[in-house]
Amino acid sequence: MDDARLAADAALAADLVREAGLLAARIRAEGLDIEQKTSASDIVTQADTAAERLIVQQLAAERPDDAIVGEEGTSRPGTSGRTWVIDPVDGTYNFSRGSDWWCSAIALHDEADVLLGAVHHPASLRTWVGGPDLPSTCDRTPLAPLPATPREARCAVTYLHPPFYASEVGEAFARALGEVGTLRMLGSGTMDCMAIASGQWDVLFQHSVADWDRLPGAAIVRGAGGHSVVVRAAGVDWTVTGAAEAVDDVRAALLGTRPPAH
Repeated sequence: MDDARLAADAALAADLVREAGLLAARIRAEGLDIEQKTSASDIVTQADTAAERLIVQQLAAERPDDAIVGEEGTSRPGTSGRTWVIDPVDGTYNFSRGSDWWCSAIALHDEADVLLGAVHHPASLRTWVGGPDLPSTCDRTPLAPLPATPREARCAVTYLHPPFYASEVGEAFARALGEVGTLRMLGSGTMDCMAIASGQWDVLFQHSVADWDRLPGAAIVRGAGGHSVVVRAAGVDWTVTGAAEAVDDVRAALLGTRPPAH
């Protein structure tokens, strides 16, 4: 992709997530209607659907040849080989309970790789944009290189649903915890990745992550010099995103192989 087109797509993505995030915040202030999807913690509100509709309408006008996939049901084919993936409210449970750890996110990928991600955090009015060939920024300020934190001082951001604790998946999760010093479960994987990209935390790992939850954060972490991989372990696919050395160590632990020597 040429630089001018990538820059134009990044600017469009930043505008879309800002508008969607601010719309969702306004709707929350007016009162939410909450519906359960697969569990009591997997929910949707009218803010999710309204924010997704806003993004879809603008993409249909601005990028009519591109495909669109949204968490809340949008599935629109395209002819360009490119697909926009939308998470209108990442962290809906947090959002519904009054927490500010949520965001609006979008990614663009082609048949080979993710091209860019954009994320807006309405509580702080910050917007991140970046990708593998697009150095990541926060409010247009370049992000610093990710720190190489020693294993014993690393902080992981993660989530494991309690029913998986006493299982092969739980055993893999426990092995991965051996590669970090502490962990946080905050409820928005994309916001967790923004904290990693900004140097606050070091690595995210979680299994069975949908593209709309995975790609925006992965693109921005990669644009800040980090890595993001998907690894098959314990019968599920794990997303591992963060500083390069931490990603390598967690990947090896999930697979049950000895981490590389440092």
